[in-house]
Amino acid sequence: MTRLLLAVSLSLLACAVEAAVPAWGARQSSPADIPPSRLKPGEWIWGGDNRAGPLAVVVSLSDQRAVVYRNGIPIGVSTVSTGRKGYETPTGVFTILQKDKDHRSSKYNAAPMPYMQRLTWDGVALHAGGLPGYPESHGCVHLPSEFARLLFDSSNMGMVVVVSQEGRSPEDTAHPGALIPINPSTGAEAAIPPLDAGQKYRWRPEVSTEGPVSILLSAADERVFVYRNGIEIGRSRVLIRNPDQPLGTHAYIVKDGFMAGDNPLLPGTQMPNWSTIGIPGSGAAAGQLLGAQTIDRVVIPHDFVAAVLPLLTPGVVMLVTDERVRPDTTGGAPVQVLDSDPPET
Repeated sequence: MTRLLLAVSLSLLACAVEAAVPAWGARQSSPADIPPSRLKPGEWIWGGDNRAGPLAVVVSLSDQRAVVYRNGIPIGVSTVSTGRKGYETPTGVFTILQKDKDHRSSKYNAAPMPYMQRLTWDGVALHAGGLPGYPESHGCVHLPSEFARLLFDSSNMGMVVVVSQEGRSPEDTAHPGALIPINPSTGAEAAIPPLDAGQKYRWRPEVSTEGPVSILLSAADERVFVYRNGIEIGRSRVLIRNPDQPLGTHAYIVKDGFMAGDNPLLPGTQMPNWSTIGIPGSGAAAGQLLGAQTIDRVVIPHDFVAAVLPLLTPGVVMLVTDERVRPDTTGGAPVQVLDSDPPET
């Protein structure tokens, strides 16, 4: 009986400790089409994660936001709270050194730091924490609780985290957008020049020779970008037929099999089946196949299409958006978030 009472007491104590850990921020993702600049403190977007390709995080101290990229495509964005005056969060390139789901601070009276991912051994980490809408931490990067959990579950030891600030970091990392501004393996700036005047496309498969492929198409920029293992291997100009009719924001995944008939982008070849996948706030079309009529609205140089086609194996994901994504044209445009979880059917 004594042992039973002791076990019950310990169980109740554990429950009490767990209950003492607060929950911060919104419990659910905001719709993916909300511009990050309009997210209120504690709000976030998470599109899902199929864990294909390298994961990287860029934290902007200037914007008080973090963007999560998987294989070159943004899959999440969140409001954050970083170090206040006297406890400033350091800028630089970091890697995850330690992970602890139920961590408590050894410096600040055992304060709860759920889903802690350590950046430095002297106390700087990503973890769930308070989000008042301005820097208020002791140097850590505070995240909404549910976003912190999702990131914790997706990340791995050694994941690259870049902390940036306007005036001290490259512009693309100080205000990260839909194009990944870093090499996801090293955190070094991905300084990729735009296409030259008159240059139809650039194709450099040798810069990343293996790994999963993802694609980003911007109707506003009239560009398509191809990433392999998180590194851009090609980009091309595109022409959108009937540009007054929006393409919308959609995510697709290559499925087994091919579309019926000729490939609208390259006659004489076959186009793989593309299945719609959901994004937060717009999941009703999940599972629907992309039709040839929609594909025919996009005109891409034949040589570029011929180079990309062999890479379109099942599991390749593509994000299509009407928004601008190029750093030189964004001007604060929304970051669209891709849900790369395949549909169940």
